[in-house]
Amino acid sequence: MKKNYSIPRSLFLLLFTFVLTLGSAQEKPTYQQPTKEILDLVNAPLAPSVRVTDNGEYMLLLYRDPYKSIQELSEAEMRLAGLRINPVTNIGSRTNYYNNIKIKSTSGKEVLQVAGLPENPRLANFSFSPDETKVAVTNTTPEGVEVWILDIASAKVQKITDAKVNANLRDVINWFKNGDALLVKMLPDSRKPLIDQASAVPEGPTISTNEGKKAQNRTYQDLLTNPSDEFNFQQLALSELHKVSLDGSSSLWKPAAMYRNISFSPDGSYVMVLTVERPFSYLVPYYRFPSTTTIYTQDGDLVTTLLEVPLIEDLPKGFMAERKGMRDISWRADRDATLIYVEALDEGDPEVEVPFRDAVYVLDAPFTGKGNLILKTINRFRNINWGTDNVAIATDYWWNTRNTKTYVFDPSEPESIRPSILYDRNYQDVYSNPGSFVMERTKNGSNVLSIDDENNAYLLGDGYTDNGQFPFVDQLNLRSLETVRLYESKLTDQKEDLRDYNVSKDELLVSIESKSSYPNYYFKHLKKRKGPTQLTFFENPFKSIEDVHKEVITYTREDGLELNGTLYLPVGYDKNSGEKMPMILWAYPREYKDKNSASLNTQNPNEFTYPYWGSPVYWVTKGYVVLDDAAFPIIGEEEEQPNDTFRDQLVANAKAAIDAVDAMGYIDRDRVAVGGHSYGAFMVANLLSHSNLFAAGIARSGAYNRTLTPFGFQSEERNYWEAPEIYYTMSPFMHADKMKTPLLMVHGVADNNSGTYPMQSERYFNALKGLGATVRLVMLPKESHGYRAKESILHLLWEQDQWLEKYVKNKEENTEEGTR
Repeated sequence: MKKNYSIPRSLFLLLFTFVLTLGSAQEKPTYQQPTKEILDLVNAPLAPSVRVTDNGEYMLLLYRDPYKSIQELSEAEMRLAGLRINPVTNIGSRTNYYNNIKIKSTSGKEVLQVAGLPENPRLANFSFSPDETKVAVTNTTPEGVEVWILDIASAKVQKITDAKVNANLRDVINWFKNGDALLVKMLPDSRKPLIDQASAVPEGPTISTNEGKKAQNRTYQDLLTNPSDEFNFQQLALSELHKVSLDGSSSLWKPAAMYRNISFSPDGSYVMVLTVERPFSYLVPYYRFPSTTTIYTQDGDLVTTLLEVPLIEDLPKGFMAERKGMRDISWRADRDATLIYVEALDEGDPEVEVPFRDAVYVLDAPFTGKGNLILKTINRFRNINWGTDNVAIATDYWWNTRNTKTYVFDPSEPESIRPSILYDRNYQDVYSNPGSFVMERTKNGSNVLSIDDENNAYLLGDGYTDNGQFPFVDQLNLRSLETVRLYESKLTDQKEDLRDYNVSKDELLVSIESKSSYPNYYFKHLKKRKGPTQLTFFENPFKSIEDVHKEVITYTREDGLELNGTLYLPVGYDKNSGEKMPMILWAYPREYKDKNSASLNTQNPNEFTYPYWGSPVYWVTKGYVVLDDAAFPIIGEEEEQPNDTFRDQLVANAKAAIDAVDAMGYIDRDRVAVGGHSYGAFMVANLLSHSNLFAAGIARSGAYNRTLTPFGFQSEERNYWEAPEIYYTMSPFMHADKMKTPLLMVHGVADNNSGTYPMQSERYFNALKGLGATVRLVMLPKESHGYRAKESILHLLWEQDQWLEKYVKNKEENTEEGTR
């Protein structure tokens, strides 16, 4: 008898429903768009970027689209040795491009459209000629990269190369000092076809070895992983150096090599060239591969091989670690052709106690032998601002103590080994920041200290104080070291940024903005009795939020530490109504070594309200109070490290912020969301796991398991085996069972940030799901650590809006539904 094995219809329907239920955990929606209130802000036109010539005569207005498209992000991309390269066009696959150029004279109002631009321009790598009359720029076509020249006076461009430029290792355009030609990296004819790894047949296993050396490196992304990667990287890195004249004629200057950095001496007579060498590494990016630094004449004749650096995989432990030997080689800006370089006096090991960490040397042509010692720094050398034969200003820093020192010294005298210490301060103490020295352009195109006939130098300062931000210009006499304040902003309803000061012309370039007025450029005069001259006239594109109430609030943490944040109230909200609104708190933790620096206020209520793609400010249009950039200091004084009490301080910061806004009468404290990006996402997951302060959270592109970054993360120097309890305590993944609050997670599938592998979000989501938490994970295709495509950003805003509406604004309704 034949048996019937068919499934009853009722059982079939039950199984079908079960399968659909299983599938519902993996949604496959198309890209969504947020509501009109948010969409209108996203679609607002972007004002141009502004670049001003050093002589202050012209302004370049550079226009671009605010976002890329998902189609652009989907172009060919190879991720090799820390780089992301488009192997078809031979330029960084994530390059930001401009699509239009206009020119404006600072002496008039007329704005000129540059003529002759290519069709569908994708412009990058802008480089002024030494005399600032021209600008070289690359244009990326579907076939490759070209070089174009802009003549500023005539506002016209012309192409001078075919689409055969190699911009993969950057530093692609360098001007000869007479301004009639450029040194350009070009694709070699000898380049071999790349290996298609998807179809390539392996010749054997990939093997890595170590001979007992310690190589404690951060978790870099996009590293080489196999011999095929090595081959492809070398082919993409190979360039020839060509001398290209402005008429388009070209000659080979140097044959194919992996050219990384190129630098002309100030007088143009020598060229310093750094090339990448083998062997490559699977542990570190290309800039730590072996390298050779060579000096040539401007005609390409070899002068000397200055330095050969081996592979750098095994630096000493610590943020202040350096390799042994000559490093930080550059040209002395105030001399025609003198090199400077630095050597560590502690063998590059922060654990070695020495009175001076670094020594600085100068080396003249023919650049052989040991240089002349001109300076020793107590901390790790940072930089030198060159002035004259007898005056220079150097800066050092030490991360562990947050100390920085500024020295004034005479580089011509051996006694300068004991320079005068001009400033000795905590670099996180913004109130004590003396500012940045004003520089001026020499005839060779180098930048040196602007020093007047009376030996005065000038500084531009941000001017943060307890009473607000008041930028300043100081005059420093380099003989007496006495300081005179020449200018201090008096604006209390606007924000002023000091961009540059032309001492000889007495022209102070500033930008001025307010909460509702877009930043515009002006010339002010410190000595002449003349009012400011407005240079640009950009309008506010975000009209719908220009009247939103905005203020910087200060409040106190339970341990007495003063905190601050920028508070926005919803569009149309009546402060006297007493209506309790939902709130979004957005923050990013920062580490400090002292309470004083942690309590200083760097927020300005007059800063223009600009809702960029990652901002929570959009939601003032949806009825939310927003506390943006809320201070979240993590402090560890003296021998204590900040992360020793990370969780407790996070919760204390959050509670203080909510208490402060609640006390103002604006919010329903049971309807508060917390959000953050990167380390801010890490903060969100910890807050939701270890407090009951929030109704929901938004965590974007975060890391949640610190054991996956075992050799340090953020500002943590200790490795996992030195501080396992810190790694465990700080990892939300280890405490996934404590998550009881709805969490929206977002991550770019192609995240390239150190430590924030997409796997971090995927594994954390799986843990939360397995333990029954309310969680949603959105993986954005093609996106990196910061999101670029308009489709991605619109969908992100839609996801965040849906989450906030469901779990924050309408929290009570959803709670009631969940209990039925």
